[in-house]
Amino acid sequence: MFETTGEAPVPIVFLHGFATSTQRTWVEPGWFDLVKEGGRRPIGIDLLGHGDAEKPTNPEAYQDLAGPVVEQLPFAADSGRQIDIVGYSLGARTALDIAVRFPGLVRRLVLGGVGRNLIEGHAMAGTDQGEAIGYRFDGLMRSDGQDPDLLRTISEAQTQRTDRYFTADTLATVTAPALLVIGSEDFAGPPEPLAELLPNVEVTVLAGVDHFNLPKQFGFIDAALEFLDCVPAW
Repeated sequence: MFETTGEAPVPIVFLHGFATSTQRTWVEPGWFDLVKEGGRRPIGIDLLGHGDAEKPTNPEAYQDLAGPVVEQLPFAADSGRQIDIVGYSLGARTALDIAVRFPGLVRRLVLGGVGRNLIEGHAMAGTDQGEAIGYRFDGLMRSDGQDPDLLRTISEAQTQRTDRYFTADTLATVTAPALLVIGSEDFAGPPEPLAELLPNVEVTVLAGVDHFNLPKQFGFIDAALEFLDCVPAW
């Protein structure tokens, strides 16, 4: 877990995407520095099987990524304190899981790189787009320090979840205001099928941006900092 020093009324928890880490997704692009300059406390938690997180050998452990995140918070979920969450891709899916399971815990929710893919499946297998996406993910899985076999196990475990897709009834329980940011070229989109089911949501679509480049986009960073009220006072 990456954590800064200092106290803030509501810490901001950062959850990265599949086959990456807090360091690569949030620290290196400068998110943590900007949040600190904005007077807030960023907390990065590596998802189970990624980065510095535990790596269980039981495949079923990877069906629940939200529980281990909540267990690592600096206070109990039922303590009355709250967090803001910024999630990207698999981290955004996990952030939504947390908001559903612990509605009183989450004050604000920033979801990056998700949309229709959380509501319904895609028929991309065998297409040029599907092959290109698979190639990009394969590259992530084979990058330095990664365990491709473990990452395939995580992917399969998530695919086998009985609650893989969110329903209208489930999303109606999300009480936290949400910001949904997605690129116009993101395979996870469009955002409308997800946004239409969230009770209180703003949507930002970044023109020409694909799924894999989103965390480094100033449009994503600026929208999130403004939504979370932590824009640096430069």
